[in-house]
Amino acid sequence: MPANTPVALITGSAHRLGARTVELLHERGWNLVIHYRSHRKQASSLAETLNHQRQNSAIALPADLSEVADIKCLSHKAAAHWGRLDALVNNASVFYPNPTPEATEDDWNCIMNTNLKAPFFLLQACLPALRASAGSVVNLIDIYSEKPLPEHPLYCASKAGLAALTRSWAKDLAPEVRVNGVSPGAILWPEGDAAVDAGYQSRILDKTPLKRTGTPDDIARTIVFLLTEAPFITGQIISVDGGRSLNM
Repeated sequence: MPANTPVALITGSAHRLGARTVELLHERGWNLVIHYRSHRKQASSLAETLNHQRQNSAIALPADLSEVADIKCLSHKAAAHWGRLDALVNNASVFYPNPTPEATEDDWNCIMNTNLKAPFFLLQACLPALRASAGSVVNLIDIYSEKPLPEHPLYCASKAGLAALTRSWAKDLAPEVRVNGVSPGAILWPEGDAAVDAGYQSRILDKTPLKRTGTPDDIARTIVFLLTEAPFITGQIISVDGGRSLNM
C-alpha cells in the first residue's frame, strides 16, 4: 500500500451514516479505520468487503468511547496501522428522550460521554498524527444544537457543546488542522427506544421545504467534500436538512 494513501478514523461507522461515509471515502482511495462498540459483526463485514475490493485498506477496531483509556488505545492503533492519520470523523452519537424531571445522572453520563467527552479526548489523542499530516476533522452535530428538540435537553446540550468545540478547535488548531461540522436534519429516523411514529415523521416533513427525508449519501458526500475538496474551509457547520432549519 503506498505510504501516501490517506487514512481516516470514523467513529460509530459499522452501520448507518458512518458506514456510508466509510464506503465513499474508500471509493476515493482512502484507507479506513472502522470504529465500533457493539456492532462487531457489521464492522468486520464492512472491513472484509472493503479489503476484498482493495487489499489492506480497512480495519475494524473496538472501543468504549466513554473510557479515556479506550480512546487513547483506539487513536494509537488507528495512527500506527498505516503510519499516519489524515482525518477524524466524530460520528458516534447517543440519542434518546430524557425530560428534565425524569433525567438521571446515568442519562447525563451516557449522552455527554459519547456525544461530547469522547470527541474531545479522541481529537486530543489523535492530534499529533493529525498535525503531522495537516489533517482534518469533521464533527457530526445536529440542527437541534441551535433550536432544541423538546424533551431532549441533554442531547441538545451535548450537540451544542460539540458545535462550540468545532469552532474553538478551528481557531486553536489552525493552521495545521482544519475542523468543521455537519448538522443533519431528517435523514434516517431514530431506531430502538428512540424510534418515532409515522405521525411525528409526517409533522417533521411538513416543516421541511423539500418535503422529504434526505439520504445517508447526502451526509456522507458533505463529509467527504469537507475532507477532500475544501482546503480553505474551517470552523464551519453545514446544515444538511432540506431547509428544515429555516422553519424551526
